[in-house]
Amino acid sequence: MEADPPARGRRRPVGWWRRKSLRFRLTAVASAVLAVALAVSAWVMVGVLGRSLISAIDDSIYQRARETVSLSDAERLPDELTSPDGTLLQVIDGAGRITHATTGTDRLVPLLDARERARAIQKGQARFLDGQPYGIPHVLRVRVLSADRNRTVIAARPFSEVQASITTTGHVLLVGTPLLLVLLAGASWVIIGRTLRPIASLRRGAEEITDTARSRRLPVPEARDEVHSLAVTLNDMLARLEKADARQRALVSDAAHELRSPLASIRLQLEVALGHPEGQDWRETAEGVLEDTMRLARLAEDLLALARLDERGGALARREPVELDQLVPQTTERYGEAVTVKVGHDPIVVTGDALDLGRVLVNLVDNALRHTVAPVVVELRAAGADAVLTVTDDGPGIPEADRERVFDRFTRLDSARSRDDGGAGLGLAIVRETVHAHGGAVHLEDASPGLRAVVRLPLS
Repeated sequence: MEADPPARGRRRPVGWWRRKSLRFRLTAVASAVLAVALAVSAWVMVGVLGRSLISAIDDSIYQRARETVSLSDAERLPDELTSPDGTLLQVIDGAGRITHATTGTDRLVPLLDARERARAIQKGQARFLDGQPYGIPHVLRVRVLSADRNRTVIAARPFSEVQASITTTGHVLLVGTPLLLVLLAGASWVIIGRTLRPIASLRRGAEEITDTARSRRLPVPEARDEVHSLAVTLNDMLARLEKADARQRALVSDAAHELRSPLASIRLQLEVALGHPEGQDWRETAEGVLEDTMRLARLAEDLLALARLDERGGALARREPVELDQLVPQTTERYGEAVTVKVGHDPIVVTGDALDLGRVLVNLVDNALRHTVAPVVVELRAAGADAVLTVTDDGPGIPEADRERVFDRFTRLDSARSRDDGGAGLGLAIVRETVHAHGGAVHLEDASPGLRAVVRLPLS
């Protein structure tokens, strides 16, 4: 229990950060990254500039010292050494006396004593030296070279120029970097705001979509970016939802219409029977009510089958090997001589749900039996990688223009295949959706005479 307050304290800043807008968070993160990048860049720039200037001074004093050594070795040193770039020069003999020096340079006290000169020669590098003890109000950069006849040459140059350059650069960066950061942060705020503006439009468009305005679509930005893809995807989703909603409403409306007819028939028969009981044939009434009840039961079973297919979203309830060469004869056995079955001797196995595939065959056979005179022919064969199941009748057939439409729910044609022949227009819809769930396809074709339903399923 004692650890809860600290834990809440640790979560509070994160919660504050998450409550901020996406625009604020993106701008803050971008500004922080820019600040770090600018600070590192400024530090690197000052360091590189300082090293470059020091290297330039070291090269300059080395060059002057080298020239003086050459003059000393050739015994051509002038009485007064000169240096156009302001380099201070001292030539010291073996006894430690200054024999030659530039104007303004101490001629009595060397800039470095004997021990320091020996150490500087051994290292072969320039070093810093405080010029105050020698009457020079600057830090010096000193280089020592040895010459012939035990002579030593000291070259020095004030470091104030480099310090001034580095200090000026630092001041410029100290003032300019925050200003540049503020400018970049403002630009980021504006750019991110413009980038997120289409998302705000999507949000406003989504708020305007209600159950009474389902056909509205979200605004699609002109830029071909991720927001454009998101808007297109969301509009496609809205179209699918609208289509599914329309389909669901049509299903409810059609189902209500189909239920009204048998219920009205049952109600009428019972009202007539109860109104005139003395002259009523109760057996005939019971048979009529039973027929309408069976019609209601078939409709309920079909609606339940469609509901299960919709609930699974096209997925199978079970995936198991199904021996179609065994399933087809077993399913059609109950029809007797009304159905002729043609199945080869080779096993034909597919993957799926045996109950659903059996329902497909039953729906096709029942539909064919309503409109045939001769026995219905059911044939099963293998064709390449598919199992092909055909159900053929010699009925009036279906016009080619309507062979695709009959697979829609509650679709009946104004021909011999009408609702008076039985069925509610759901059988073929169940067939197509079940076959599609099994990865197959179904279509109708002319049998000359009659109609042939062809189902193709992938073999295992």
